[in-house]
Amino acid sequence: MTTIPLLPDLGEEPLSDEPRRHGTFRRLLRDPVGSSSAAILLVIVVAGLLAPVLMPHDPYVGDLALVNSPPGDVYWLGGDSSGRDILSRLIAAINVGVESAVIVVVVSFTLGISTGLIAGYFGHKFDSVASWISNLVMALPGVILLIALFPLTAGSTEPTMVILGILIAPGIFRLVRNMVVAVKNELYVDAARVAGLSSWRILSRHIFYVIRSPLIIQAAFISGVAISVQAGLSFIGVGNTVVPNWGTMLNDGFQNLYTAPNQLLWAGLMLGITTTALVLLGNALRDLLEGPRTAPKKPPAAHSVATGPATGDPDVLLRVDDLHVAYPNGSGFRTVVNGVSLEVHAGEILGLVGESGSGKTQTAFAILGLLPAQAEVSGRGVMLNGVNLLRTTGPNLMRQRGMTMAYVPQEPMSNLDPSFTVGNQLVYGIRAASRVSKKQAKATSLALLDRVGIVDPKAVFRSYPHQISGGMAQRVLIAGAIACNPKLLIADEPTTALDVTVQAEILDLLRDLQRERQMGVILVTHNFGVVADLCDRVAVMRSGEIVETGDVLQIFHDPQHEYTRELLHSILDDTTTRADLREDREWPSRGGMTT
Repeated sequence: MTTIPLLPDLGEEPLSDEPRRHGTFRRLLRDPVGSSSAAILLVIVVAGLLAPVLMPHDPYVGDLALVNSPPGDVYWLGGDSSGRDILSRLIAAINVGVESAVIVVVVSFTLGISTGLIAGYFGHKFDSVASWISNLVMALPGVILLIALFPLTAGSTEPTMVILGILIAPGIFRLVRNMVVAVKNELYVDAARVAGLSSWRILSRHIFYVIRSPLIIQAAFISGVAISVQAGLSFIGVGNTVVPNWGTMLNDGFQNLYTAPNQLLWAGLMLGITTTALVLLGNALRDLLEGPRTAPKKPPAAHSVATGPATGDPDVLLRVDDLHVAYPNGSGFRTVVNGVSLEVHAGEILGLVGESGSGKTQTAFAILGLLPAQAEVSGRGVMLNGVNLLRTTGPNLMRQRGMTMAYVPQEPMSNLDPSFTVGNQLVYGIRAASRVSKKQAKATSLALLDRVGIVDPKAVFRSYPHQISGGMAQRVLIAGAIACNPKLLIADEPTTALDVTVQAEILDLLRDLQRERQMGVILVTHNFGVVADLCDRVAVMRSGEIVETGDVLQIFHDPQHEYTRELLHSILDDTTTRADLREDREWPSRGGMTT
């Protein structure tokens, strides 16, 4: 059996760029609602930027002969009550609206997103304090507060909009926090932690990327609100009434409603068109970002180098000593793992067996350091390759994940981030763990996909998770798990979500990779058939405790604990256990039992 090294020698041959999300702008142009809204907003913004050139008259200078004049050759849209050109004032007012929207969005999003991400992901006291402050601010009557602060702001646009942004920020905070709480426990986020990614990278690369679509539509709504509030304050006389803006123009039009009704039309039309276009564009972008993406071009083939099998370490690779896991339960704690002790040697497969709820996965997650914050973990030690994981935190624990230990979950589709291609996720994980170049990580990813039995690695590399089957997704996760040559692999019921035929293929793949790389493996399962086929030793769990440990042959032939006998008799009768396993099956020194 040959192996694929982590970083194959690629020489100087260039590889193509990473797949790009290049179709969003083109699809926006093909969307009539999105393209028309974007075009309207673009025309409005450009008109504001070119206002000095486009304005036919000075918006501050009036002509008494043209007071309340109708549209004509001099003033195309007519004159206002002071004889000023309405068209010129409409164009000059654009910059005030754009400035208001930008200030409010920047202030509210900076405060709301940053605090929401931290509160939702980390929780604890910061979440409590930030939630209390946001509730307090949201209870304040925003418009009344802006009016009350008029003596302080003097109606100036900048400070008024900064205050409005602060008042809107709690809404963004609550939106972001709730979305982060819903996403942070997804399995692909756990997989990112196992890969050794920092909390900042997980927040920015995985969590924020998933929640971005609702924020886009909120930005559009808030921009419209900012423009409307600024215009409303100016309309009632507590905003900036000196610089031309749509609010003061609406006020002038309202004062002359019966003498020159057209004055009310133009400012109201501009305000309505701008806010409507913002909302429609936000909806169009949200739909495009959440929908399917155009497949990028095929990447070229990568080169790989094969080597002989690695040699294993005869010493104990993992030693778990008196591990306890408990969760708060009312006034006390509920213990889910109670004094678990086990050992795994290099090149050995240990089957962790038990019924659902026996504590198998909790034990595995305690080793990986993936239990939630409220879990109370204690014990004499969890020693992995000489490092006590119970006393390892932060970046040191992240370095252990991916490099020294890796994880294969039971729900493959839930552990792949739906927003990124398979290749993007593999390349990113490899680079985060080993700090290699993108070219090397890409070549390694393609070689690993080929090694785990994927027929067309290049097609899978450029696919999104929804475009591949569950069996292929599980192979992708196995490829990612072994990418950095971990010494310990924890597989949590890796075949549960797959059909019978695919299960056998995945088990054969795990056995081949384990032999090839001499990894220590903890196989979490409730299936004794899988144990018989793969494992060297077995640890039987019940109600959070290990009730029996032994070689597979010993456990099958002579189980000592009543619970172990019950589990065995649930799949094999007494005759089969004592005759077939003894006479009709061969027990090799590695790889468990084969027919």
